[in-house]
Amino acid sequence: MNEIVAKSEYDVVIIGAGVSGMTAAALLSRTGLSVCVVEKEPHAGGYLAGFRRKEFRFDSAIHWLNQCGKKGIVTRVFQFIGEDRPQAQPMKRIYRNKTEKFDYVLTDNPDELKEQLIADFPHEKAGIEQFFDAAKKIARTWDLHAENFRATDTMSWMDKISNGLKKLSFIRPLFRYIWYHGEEGVPKGLNLFFKDPELHRYWASEHDLLSCLLPIAWAYLGDYQLPPAGGSQVFIEWLVHVTEYYRNDIVYGATVQEILLENGICKGLVFERKGSLHKVKSKQVIAACDVEMLYEKLLPKESIPQKLKDNLKSAELYSSAVAISMALDCPTEDLGFGEELIMIQKEGISRTAHDSGDPHTTAISIIPPSLRDKSLAPDGKGTLTVYSAAHIDYKNYWGCTLDEKGNYVRTDEYYQLKEEFAAIIIDRIEERLGVDLKSHILFLDVASPITHWRYSYNRGGSIMGARPGRANMEAKIAHYKTPVKNLLLGGHWADLGGGVPIAVKSAANAALIVMKEQKPKAFEAFAKYADGKINQKEAHKTGFFEAYDNSWVQKRTPAETERTKRK
Repeated sequence: MNEIVAKSEYDVVIIGAGVSGMTAAALLSRTGLSVCVVEKEPHAGGYLAGFRRKEFRFDSAIHWLNQCGKKGIVTRVFQFIGEDRPQAQPMKRIYRNKTEKFDYVLTDNPDELKEQLIADFPHEKAGIEQFFDAAKKIARTWDLHAENFRATDTMSWMDKISNGLKKLSFIRPLFRYIWYHGEEGVPKGLNLFFKDPELHRYWASEHDLLSCLLPIAWAYLGDYQLPPAGGSQVFIEWLVHVTEYYRNDIVYGATVQEILLENGICKGLVFERKGSLHKVKSKQVIAACDVEMLYEKLLPKESIPQKLKDNLKSAELYSSAVAISMALDCPTEDLGFGEELIMIQKEGISRTAHDSGDPHTTAISIIPPSLRDKSLAPDGKGTLTVYSAAHIDYKNYWGCTLDEKGNYVRTDEYYQLKEEFAAIIIDRIEERLGVDLKSHILFLDVASPITHWRYSYNRGGSIMGARPGRANMEAKIAHYKTPVKNLLLGGHWADLGGGVPIAVKSAANAALIVMKEQKPKAFEAFAKYADGKINQKEAHKTGFFEAYDNSWVQKRTPAETERTKRK
C-alpha cells in the first residue's frame, strides 16, 4: 500500500482510482501537472480491480472489450500515454445465444451467422440480408468517426459546428432505428426486416432495435477484444506505474468527506484516512465517482440545482448484477466451453423479465476467463464467471439492515440469499448446457448488488452508470462541467453508456478540460490528436508533454508465480 497521505496542495485532485480516474491521472501527469488520486479502497482499479483467491485470479467486470482495436478510443488514449501499454487481443468467437430451441454463435465473420439464420429461416432470406446490410452500414459510419473522441465541452464554437455536421452523418444510418424500443417497439422494429416470431426470439432480451443491430455492426468492424494477458487489472497496474513515474500521489483507504468551496468555487477537498482528516487544496477536482454521492453528500445543498438532482435520481441506469466467480478442478474447455460469451435466456417471458433480477428468469452471461488466458488459473484448473442482472432491493435489500450512516449491514440472511441465488443460476446453466458444473467447483465467490454498491457507491450498485437513450439525453444526465466552477465529472457519469470505452473517453475529456485551463499549449496538441489531425508522436514532439521511458514491466499472476517456483 502507498503510505503517502498527501501534500497540502496539487494542481489537480481526482476522486476515484478506477480506470477513468487513473487514465485522467496518467494523462495529466504527462503534462507536468501535480496530481493526487484519492481512493477509498486499499488498492486501485474500481470495477477493474479483480481479485485473487488462492492461485486463481478473477477478472471482476469484463464480458469483452470494445474500442481496444487499432482505431479504438481506448487504444488511442492509452497509446498517447505510453507505448508500453497492455495489449488487448481480438476475439474470434464472440457471443453464443443458447436457447431451448436454437444455438447460434456470432463470430468475427458475422456472415457465418447470417448464413445459419438463412438456412434455418429460408422464407426470411431477403429480410435477414437487409438486417445484416443495415448493420454493415452502421459499421462503416462508426469506423469513419472512430478517431474523434472529444466532447463538446472541450470545443470552440467553430469546432462544435464542425462536430455537429460530422455527427449528423454518423447518426443518419441510425436514425431510422432509434424509435423502436420496449415490449412492443422491438418487435415492430424487427418487423421492418422479418416477421417470423421464431426468428425474433434470437433478440428476446434486447430492449431496443439498435441493441439488436450494434453487436453485429461491431463484429463487422472487428471491435471485440479480450482483456490483455493477466486480466483487465493490468490496465490499472500500468496506469498506476505511469502516474507514480512522475512522482504523483495515489492515496488509498481515503474516503472523501467534503468538497472545499470558497465563494462557490471548488478549491480542493477533505478526506478521512485512518481516523484522521486531511485537507488538500487544488486548482481543479475531477470526480471519477458516483455523481449522486458527490452532489448529495459532498457539497452544500444549495450548490447543485434541485432539478438536476431530481433528474439524476430518475435517470435510466444500467442494472446491477450478481457475479459468480468459480474456481474449477479442471480446465474450463474440458466442460465444453469455448472463448465466446454464452447467453442463456428463459423462453416465453417479457423483455423486462430478462433483467428483472429474479434468478429464475433473469438472463445469464457465462464467461470463461482462464480458457482465454491461461495465466489466470493453475495448471489443470480453470475459472468461470457468471453474470446475471440483479437489483439492490431484491428480497428487502438482500436481507440487509442499515446503520446510522445509511450503509448496508450484511446479515446471516444476506449470505443465505446470495447462496440461494447462485444455486438457482448454476442449476439453470447445468440444465440448459447439459453440463455437470457443480461437481467441478472447487470454490466460488458471489458478488451481489450490495457488493457492487459497497465498492463503487453507484446508485443501486449500477455496473455501468446511465444508459444511452432519449430520456437521459433530454434530461441532460451526461455532463462534464458541474454547476460548481473547477469541479468536473469523469468516469461513466460524465457520458452516457458504460464500460471501459466510456470510462476512458470521459477521462480523456475531463483531462482536456483541465489542460485547457492549466496547460493551454498541451490542450491544443492533445485536442488535435483527439480529433485525428495528428498522431501521438507528432503531439509529443510539440514539447508540451513530459518524456516517459516506457518502463512498465508486467508482474506475474499468482498462477504464473507458482509455475515458476516449480521449475
